[in-house]
Amino acid sequence: MTTRLSAGGADITIDQENGCRISALRVDGIELLRQGPHFGAFPMVPWCGRIENGRFRDGAAVHQMPLNHPPHAIHGLGRNAPWKPARVTDTEAVFTYDLTDPWPHAGRVTQIFELGEDALTITMGVETYQDSFPAQAGWHPWFNRVLTDGGEPARIAFEPAWQEERGDDHLPTGRRIDPTPGPWDDCFGMPEGVDVTLTWPGQLALNIASPAEWVVVYDEQDEAVCVEPQSGPPNGLNTLPRLVTPVDPLEVSTTWTWRRLG
Repeated sequence: MTTRLSAGGADITIDQENGCRISALRVDGIELLRQGPHFGAFPMVPWCGRIENGRFRDGAAVHQMPLNHPPHAIHGLGRNAPWKPARVTDTEAVFTYDLTDPWPHAGRVTQIFELGEDALTITMGVETYQDSFPAQAGWHPWFNRVLTDGGEPARIAFEPAWQEERGDDHLPTGRRIDPTPGPWDDCFGMPEGVDVTLTWPGQLALNIASPAEWVVVYDEQDEAVCVEPQSGPPNGLNTLPRLVTPVDPLEVSTTWTWRRLG
């Protein structure tokens, strides 16, 4: 089952059975997202990116997550699970997902999609009414590098405050460095909020913004460019834990705004 939202010349398709990912995002009939069951734009929850060796410490306990990208665990559990619709209109949809095994804590994730004629806002919340636990949330969109046959490839523009130095294990070393030229599979710090623009010359400019302070940019593949706003860095459950408590849920949002060119 899928859900379709439409506003003006834009429409999105949400595949709630496949991780509540956006399987299609079209502006004036042009598809912005890479197609396929593992692509589109999926939520990363209850962690983002890699967890070192799939293990994270939670107080005195150490929990093991499945090694779905050996030797690490990657991109959370929500992207592979069915989500339940809570409310759907022509331009807005709300879905929920209850955390369960192998995640060791009870909790609920809510994802809200709000589509306008020139923007899409997505909000994700993680809440618990039982034990507190560390968590992260964010999104992993796969934007097509080229929108149409003969079109120019996307250009990336952003001004991060720093880049997380990446070790041979693809995890941040804990050292912050000056941003380096791409191609990237790297995490960047943007303490004033994520602000990245993809431009397909003569066609479309897309701004990815978020109050979150971290963004991973991945552009090592020919087919797509990924710009991933998230609430913490890769391996952040271990290095920068953010506790979800009964009185302090985790909430993160992102807004994608497009402008037609030419």
